[in-house]
Amino acid sequence: QVQLVESGGGLVQAGGSVSLSCAASGLIFSRYNMGWFRQAPGKEREFVGGISWNWNGGRTYYADSVKGRFTISRDNARNTVYLQMNSLKPEDTAVYYCAADASWPSTRVLTTPPEYDYWGQGTQVTVSS
Repeated sequence: QVQLVESGGGLVQAGGSVSLSCAASGLIFSRYNMGWFRQAPGKEREFVGGISWNWNGGRTYYADSVKGRFTISRDNARNTVYLQMNSLKPEDTAVYYCAADASWPSTRVLTTPPEYDYWGQGTQVTVSS
C-alpha cells in the first residue's frame, strides 16, 4: 500500500520560510518522479514544482510563480522529498500536496494532477501579511 505523508506546514509571516517534507512508503521511491501541488480555497489544485527520479539526484522544474523562491530536493535513502519555501507571500497560502508519478523510466516532470498516481493528504501553509 502506497502512502505519502506530508509534514511541516504551519503559519508564517510574509517574507518568511517553511520547509515541507513528504515521506513515501510502499513504493520504489527512487523510481518515482515527485511533484508538489497546492490548492487554495475556491481554486483548482495547481502545480508548484517537481523532481525527476534521475539517478544523479533528479532534475527539478518549477511553476513560474515560485521559481527562485522554492526549492525541491529528494533523499532516496530516506524515501523523502522536500519543498523549501522562502520569501513567502500571502498568495502562497494553500494546502500543499505531494504526489508520485509512476511513469519510470520517463524523467519528464508532469504538471497536471490527473497525471499523478499517488497523493498525500496535504498540509496547510498559511502566510500572514
